[in-house]
Amino acid sequence: MRMSKPVVTTTPEVMGGTPVFPGTRVPVQTLLDYLEAGDSIDDFLAGFPTVTREHVVAFLERGAALTVNDAA
Repeated sequence: MRMSKPVVTTTPEVMGGTPVFPGTRVPVQTLLDYLEAGDSIDDFLAGFPTVTREHVVAFLERGAALTVNDAA
């Protein structure tokens, strides 16, 4: 299945190539850090208003799909 929009973008001009949510300068690792610390998605979104819930859901769904495919 091909995604119509990128879930993560990387370009040398934005955060030195760190993977970020599209159209933002927010590293996807920041979301993972929040979740690992026990914070909610709402907590993360409150701190990073340029990231949408759709960004987060797409990222998590893509990660889950890759994990399932790797396990198969």
